[in-house]
Amino acid sequence: MNKTSKRILLSGIALSMLFILSGCVRLGKNGKPTGTVWHLLGEPMGHLITFFAHNLGLGFGLGIILVTVLVRLLILPLGLHQSRSAAYQAAKRDYLAPIFEPINKKMKEAATQEEKMAAQTELMQAQRENGVSMLGGMGCLPLLIQLPFFSAMYFAARYTPGVLKSDFLWFNLGHRDIPLMIIIAGLYLIQSWLAVKQMPEEQRKQAGMTMYMTPIMMVFFGLAQPSAVVLYWFVGGIFSIIQQLITNFLIKPKLAKQVEEEFKKNPPKAPKTAKAARKDVTPQNQTNQAITTKKKNRNAGKQNRKKN
Repeated sequence: MNKTSKRILLSGIALSMLFILSGCVRLGKNGKPTGTVWHLLGEPMGHLITFFAHNLGLGFGLGIILVTVLVRLLILPLGLHQSRSAAYQAAKRDYLAPIFEPINKKMKEAATQEEKMAAQTELMQAQRENGVSMLGGMGCLPLLIQLPFFSAMYFAARYTPGVLKSDFLWFNLGHRDIPLMIIIAGLYLIQSWLAVKQMPEEQRKQAGMTMYMTPIMMVFFGLAQPSAVVLYWFVGGIFSIIQQLITNFLIKPKLAKQVEEEFKKNPPKAPKTAKAARKDVTPQNQTNQAITTKKKNRNAGKQNRKKN
């Protein structure tokens, strides 16, 4: 599975889990949110938004921004841990490129299914022996821990009493705002571009189309949401860029040096070349002819013995 496929798979898992967890926050008969995630996380977030808006007189727009900042700061270590795990595996793959590239070339140039399977086995063996994760280090646990916070914040921004009747800057929080959605799309495009920029040239070409997936999805979902929710996504987009910058310029250089030192102490292991399963390539007509000849020879021998 290439890196692009992994990104698409993980994005699908994340969106699926987000919908599942969103189901834990459901609307009751009175039109208000309810459910475990709402009572544990969403409701306190809503109260905090109201505190900033009314008690401190900052308004609901700044209330949503401040609560989103606090929530994102709270879960930022999880996001950085996830990014670090992925960057560590990427650094290993970059260092081991001289071992992996010939095997990948074999897979591309395989003439038969047997040869392709043998090359895949060889690649998995090389990854296993050198401690490279097939999933690229993108563990699901940190992501699953973050999703309830995202879901709760969404409902807090959408259903906290008074939010949708308030104004902030040039827009009303209860209505959609096209300029704000364009800004959101730009933020997530920058984040995706920063992520793709650090990839090798070949992977960069493969990930070219996926770079536009998140911005397009944000615009698509934003058309059906009030500006209060899009404002929450705006802050999330800024944090995503900050997290990506930390990963690209602080975490990755350190990990590259760490991986180099690790492999100097324990040199990389090149896998034994896997042999493709041998296959009988004798043409069928030659095989049948040989069997017929053997039968004729046996019959001739029997007749000679009878005459004698």
